[in-house]
Amino acid sequence: MSDELVQSISNEAKSKFEDSQMSKAARLAMELNEEKRRLHKEMQDLQVEVESYKPSTPEGTIDSYIKWLATIAAVLGIFLQQAEFMTVGQVFYCLSAVAWIYVGHCWNDKAIIIGSAISGTAVCLSLVKLIA
Repeated sequence: MSDELVQSISNEAKSKFEDSQMSKAARLAMELNEEKRRLHKEMQDLQVEVESYKPSTPEGTIDSYIKWLATIAAVLGIFLQQAEFMTVGQVFYCLSAVAWIYVGHCWNDKAIIIGSAISGTAVCLSLVKLIA
């Protein structure tokens, strides 16, 4: 905060109590109380801002662990397919799609469910073609 802003805030607080019949200590206490209220309000606003930047996905729950396992399985599946281990890679990717569908269901996130269902179905169909 700039010095000018602090000075203007302090001048506003001083002007409120300037013509008062209170002692100098009482006026100072009132000014400090006003400043405390202002800082408390500013702190609350900043707290709301900080909370809006926190991740919204749950942590420490079963679905958060499944989320990470599904991510690892998907990446592993893609790498295995690129290394020409098609069957194993597709199995890993299909498992990850099923896990992501479960996570999307737990979070009530239709985008995750639809994205995982579509890509998982495509890979599963390819896997059936490969096996049959």
